[in-house]
Amino acid sequence: MKRLAFFALVAGLAVQAAPAWAETRTAVFAGGCFWSVEKFFEHAPGVVRAVSGYSGGGLRNPTYENHQGHLEAVQVTYDPAKTTYAKLVDHFFRNIDPTDPNGQICDLGPSYRTAVFVSSPQERQTAEAAKAQVAGVLKKPVATQVRSAAQFWPAEAYHQDFARKNPARYEAYRIGCGRDRRLNAVWGGR
Repeated sequence: MKRLAFFALVAGLAVQAAPAWAETRTAVFAGGCFWSVEKFFEHAPGVVRAVSGYSGGGLRNPTYENHQGHLEAVQVTYDPAKTTYAKLVDHFFRNIDPTDPNGQICDLGPSYRTAVFVSSPQERQTAEAAKAQVAGVLKKPVATQVRSAAQFWPAEAYHQDFARKNPARYEAYRIGCGRDRRLNAVWGGR
């Protein structure tokens, strides 16, 4: 009996001592240029990590030079004890123009279209409800798709943490693109 209690205690300690990393979840969002999406998720409460990449296409091992069929996307790793999937979806919608079917702001074309990639029926329900709420708030159709999760391929190293590693270049892009102006026009005080 003591031996069983010892193993149970050890097993219990192992579970309790497991790093917080074991308690994280991931979500994938496509919101135009992955530099911007990565940046706004990195500062969201409960987000552990945001990785730029590609998702949604059939091409294996896509690259920036060849990612036809894929959307530029960001894989968000988050702590469900600190935030919820619903809050992440809301944060996503508030940082894009969900009414644009052709891309985002100055980044136009198929790879810059917006989407929420869902991994479960619950995530689909949450994303569809958020999409409907956004349509009601904006009083316009929402072009952002809710799609089944697909393989996520991380982008090249020089794309990761681009805004942090290249602040002047990123700010020039953001300002030149008119991102803040467009998001303010879409969301204003809503």
